[in-house]
Amino acid sequence: MMHKGSPLAFTLAILLVAATVACIEVKHDGPTSPSGAFGSLTAGLWTSQGTIDPNACGNFQWQITELTSDSAKGTFSATCAGGITLSGNAEGKLNGTTLNWQATGTAGTPIGNCPFSLSGTANLEGNGVRVNYSGNTCVGPVAGSELLTKK
Repeated sequence: MMHKGSPLAFTLAILLVAATVACIEVKHDGPTSPSGAFGSLTAGLWTSQGTIDPNACGNFQWQITELTSDSAKGTFSATCAGGITLSGNAEGKLNGTTLNWQATGTAGTPIGNCPFSLSGTANLEGNGVRVNYSGNTCVGPVAGSELLTKK
């Protein structure tokens, strides 16, 4: 048997159900801390100290602007031996307890600008993140390891 009620009451009941259903899922798209192995990794600026190794880079700066439970993205810069400055974008994907990352961009050198690419792994180490890397610039290969801490 069908109940014949007021059209206004029926409309209000539908709106109430729709409003209740709409409040069930809340999604936040801003930078957050991922859970799991990289739970202490947060959005913001992560940096390392300078280096004097002629085949390495230092003064890493990774500004994490996008962070999910299994990935991180942002801008990247570093200073390498021979007056080379790197700037570009970096991103990583979590694989177990290791973040596999890569960075690409422009290397500023005393002889002009050229593309660079770095890749490697990152793991939590104390209050920081140990970044192991290798890659190429137009003046040759670089490789090393840097400890980044939150600024």
